[in-house]
Amino acid sequence: MSAPRFYCPQTLPDSGSFELPADAAHHATRVLRLRTGDAVQVFDGEGNAVDARIASISGKQVVLDQVQLCAAGSVPPLHITLAQAMSSSEKMDWVVQKATELGVTEIQPVQTQRSVAKLSGERIVKRSEHWRGVTIAACEQCGRNTLPQIHAPQDLSHWLALADMQAGSKFILLPDGATALHAQARPQGAATLLIGPEGGFTPEEALMAQQAGFVPVLLGPRVLRTETAAIAGIAALQTLWGDFN
Repeated sequence: MSAPRFYCPQTLPDSGSFELPADAAHHATRVLRLRTGDAVQVFDGEGNAVDARIASISGKQVVLDQVQLCAAGSVPPLHITLAQAMSSSEKMDWVVQKATELGVTEIQPVQTQRSVAKLSGERIVKRSEHWRGVTIAACEQCGRNTLPQIHAPQDLSHWLALADMQAGSKFILLPDGATALHAQARPQGAATLLIGPEGGFTPEEALMAQQAGFVPVLLGPRVLRTETAAIAGIAALQTLWGDFN
């Protein structure tokens, strides 16, 4: 059984001892019920991680010692950006969690005409913070040491105007008039995958995306739900050109 993992957004020592942040200490002692001598792993979200053991527990304070650097992880061969149309909160949480586990580098929520959820003002800030928490928990679980970047939600048309200037391959999942993903040329280091909302893109949105350089592709003969399409699309990218092979 692997050691419990904790996110620690600070410079990690390569030896000696250090104290866990308050949130991680609470999770270690109150949720996981860890004790002195238990092995743990701590990562900083920037790709670094250390193995350690719990030296002492005093109230809310947890001190680690026997710190050793973990071997550096390999650089992903494909930089994947998931542009996910806003959907219900449960579906978005699920997509963010699974996309993190599958190794996406960036997640860009976009608001479309048929998006169920509409965010603005303070709700955007709170929801973005919530999604960051989802990515942290997912990284702790799956062994990933680099947090994906979560961007604030943007209107689709505004984001497409910016995406038009970005390098790399760009794909949009569309059920009609699309070709298979595996028939596309190998991306040169980066790929952006655009996924529609529950009701799909409007014809105007689909055309706008293609005018911004997005190639329409499909994943088999079935129409997938928005959350299924996102995860299936990421897995396909990783299998064809990423770190699944």
